Amino acid sequence: MAHYQLALNSATAKDFFEHLGQATALASKASDGERLMIRALEAGGNADPAGALKIVQELAAKYPEDERAHFLLGNAWFGQQKYPEAVEEYRKAVAINPDFSPTYNSLGYVYRPMERYDEAEAAFKKYIELIPEDPNPYDSYAELLMKTGRFDESIAQYRKALSIDPNFTASRIGIATNLMLQGKHAAGAAEMDKLYRAARDDGDRRGALFTKGVILVDAGKTDAAVKEIQKEYDLDARLGDSANMSGDAQLIGSILLDAGRTDEAAKRFRQALELVEKSSLSDEVKQDTRLADRYNRARVALAKGDLPTAKSEAKAYADGAAERQNSFRVRQAHELAGTIALEEKQYDGALTHLAQANQQDPRVVYWTALAYQGKGDGAKAKETAGRAANANLLPLVTYAFIREKAKKL
Repeated sequence: MAHYQLALNSATAKDFFEHLGQATALASKASDGERLMIRALEAGGNADPAGALKIVQELAAKYPEDERAHFLLGNAWFGQQKYPEAVEEYRKAVAINPDFSPTYNSLGYVYRPMERYDEAEAAFKKYIELIPEDPNPYDSYAELLMKTGRFDESIAQYRKALSIDPNFTASRIGIATNLMLQGKHAAGAAEMDKLYRAARDDGDRRGALFTKGVILVDAGKTDAAVKEIQKEYDLDARLGDSANMSGDAQLIGSILLDAGRTDEAAKRFRQALELVEKSSLSDEVKQDTRLADRYNRARVALAKGDLPTAKSEAKAYADGAAERQNSFRVRQAHELAGTIALEEKQYDGALTHLAQANQQDPRVVYWTALAYQGKGDGAKAKETAGRAANANLLPLVTYAFIREKAKKL
């Protein structure tokens, strides 16, 4: 279980898989409930969220009076974007143990996409009440304040977290994000430079480089953003972390694709696939990466105006996502179908597919606004674009791609 916890809190993908492997190898020495927890984490690490959900459902059924079981099942439902089901499990955990503080943190987060902001605030305040000397409750509350546009109050709460633990990296990233959302890109980037210089470990360094990269994308500085993510790639290469290197290459590809540099993007996407194929990662991870490559191929083809190839790759991706019962990839398949329909000016079809895509991705919301605009529904387009523009999320590159465009729309 020590390895299980170290996997959950790893700074890099390499460390995650190493500790997960140790936890799995030693699982026979743990209790039945602990073995189920390890198996669920293993399934999640191998890109099998449906399998992970089934395991934690078994855990909660076997141990209905254990708050941890319901908490983990709530987290699994949350990951599936089944928010009412998540709330139900979190409430069961609270009923069993009203002082189990992590549940209030998760309740605060699950209420956010439901737009139940008052209940989210109450949950975070209860979290603070239970563990007032820990930085994380203030950090979580700060994120809610940022989400609702209360930027100065958010920064104050992040600083409260840092007054407890000056090395609490998430709060430094939160401050930089607030500055970006206020249009203070240079100040936000400077905060990440400070974090990088003061970094305690590779997790801090990666967080600083990634966040600065997103801030630069938001500022429209593609080359500078790519340079920061390349530094992240170089760091992961020194560590021999194939999983993170693949993710870095894919991120660079996405930034280049958004900038219209399709050939360069395609090269990076191929690199992302090759890194995993040549690695010692599990067959399940490799299969999922091959499937993800079809998503990237479809996006490149669509950007080049090659609709037949885009449709062919999108269908293969949708079929693979359905076969793997991976809800994340199923939503991405609808995203692809929606963007293809949008390109073909089939606006009703676009709306149908985009409604089944990831509603927590502001880019999906922005594309939905474009579909309404195409239909001639200016009022709905404006309202939807406003939701995309004001998503106010922690660093997310897809949000940076569309934030200014959504503001204009």
